[in-house]
Amino acid sequence: MPKTLSPAKLLVAALMLASQASSALAGPSEADRTAILASADGYEPHLRSTALALWGYAELGFQERRSSARLQEELRAAGFTVKAGVAGMPTAFVATYRTGPGPVIGLLAEFDALPGFSQAAEPRKAPLAGVENGHACGHNLFGAASVGAAIAVRRWMEASGVKGEIRLYGAPAEEGGSGKVFLVRAGLMSDVDAMLHWHPADANGASQGRTLASISGKFRFHGIASHAAMAPEKGRSALDGVEALDYMVNMMREHVPQDARIHYVITNGGKAPNVVPDFAEAYYYIRHPDAGEARAIFERVLAAARGAALGTGTTMEFVQTGGSFNILPNDTLGHVLHDNLASLPPIARTAQDRDFMKRMTATLTSPSSAGGDAVPAYASGALSYVSSDVGDVSQVTPTAGLVTQTWAPGTPAHSWQAAAASGAPIGLEGAGQAARGLALSVADLFRHPELLDQAKAELTQRQGPGFSYRSLLGEQPPALDYRKAGGD
Repeated sequence: MPKTLSPAKLLVAALMLASQASSALAGPSEADRTAILASADGYEPHLRSTALALWGYAELGFQERRSSARLQEELRAAGFTVKAGVAGMPTAFVATYRTGPGPVIGLLAEFDALPGFSQAAEPRKAPLAGVENGHACGHNLFGAASVGAAIAVRRWMEASGVKGEIRLYGAPAEEGGSGKVFLVRAGLMSDVDAMLHWHPADANGASQGRTLASISGKFRFHGIASHAAMAPEKGRSALDGVEALDYMVNMMREHVPQDARIHYVITNGGKAPNVVPDFAEAYYYIRHPDAGEARAIFERVLAAARGAALGTGTTMEFVQTGGSFNILPNDTLGHVLHDNLASLPPIARTAQDRDFMKRMTATLTSPSSAGGDAVPAYASGALSYVSSDVGDVSQVTPTAGLVTQTWAPGTPAHSWQAAAASGAPIGLEGAGQAARGLALSVADLFRHPELLDQAKAELTQRQGPGFSYRSLLGEQPPALDYRKAGGD
């Protein structure tokens, strides 16, 4: 007798079949494809100038005023309706173009830089005079290419008569500020049928995997100042509190789950050695593939901070600055992105491009022979040891992303090499490829709404029974000054 499958196993089997079937359905018609690629190619000079403008601004999270304004300007000029300053974030925005009742497809755009990565667009370490920050994660490319994709789709929708809505989310402060969490929490994505995104990388691909949930924030210790030589007994060092916390957490590393990640910097350690510091601050990230485990580890770190304050005669306050869920992968959407990215002709790299990458590769600690223009076979479920506020988006709406080669093979994110390439031709070319892949995939979803149904069914299965979204940040407002060290 054949085995009877449980309802849960039947759903999994159905999703697997739907995921396999999606590849057969994927792909806009030749007319749609021609129109979209022509639009994307026509916009690419604007994409490049916008990406370079953002690269030059290099604004930190929640401070991206010029970057946000530039992206909004591009979208308004293309016929989008833009609502700025949403969800309590001055640099966040939502841009929409609607032709009538139909699917709502969203695109994500990021545009924040990282502190301490000033860098010229050269294959050598060369900080720019008078500049502190840099796009070492390529978010200048991210924002510009997502806008380019949205504009290409908007032109195609108008010309083809497709009904529905393309919506772009300008999401600030991905690097630690959890901007998308506030967009989700405000309900601004509750009616989105599918959300697509991309990210700069050292290779191409659209495989969907898991990420780490993250909780981040600042432990602020308050003590009593005094002369460090004349009257040390009258002081209580806030820096002692920070160092005691760091020491205890470093011992804790032996006793946390294998996939956990804990890292920190001391953002304020006092001002002068001969003054007992009355204020000190450590900025921590706690990560794990499971949000519940991340929360449990954080509680242990918080208990250590309280103990550090008790043991050093200081007081402590914790200010949470970020918190994001792990990404729930969506293979239905992943196959759509993969097939459309793989269908694109490779970028015609110039001799100068190849020389740039060769020289950059020589600077890397761990160069890679992988990369190039090939799109590897689709894979699902691999764990990536990164965190992103895209995770919260993926918890409430079907979400998937792709990557394109914008950096030399082997280049790690958050490096001067990534910052340099993100302002160089190889980065701009990769961003253009991402815009084409995203635009084709959005058109695919508009033309095949059954894929949206399959993607929603897959999300429901991954959410599990009784799912209810609750932000890891609770109800606190955005930490708009999180890049500022306490005590300054």
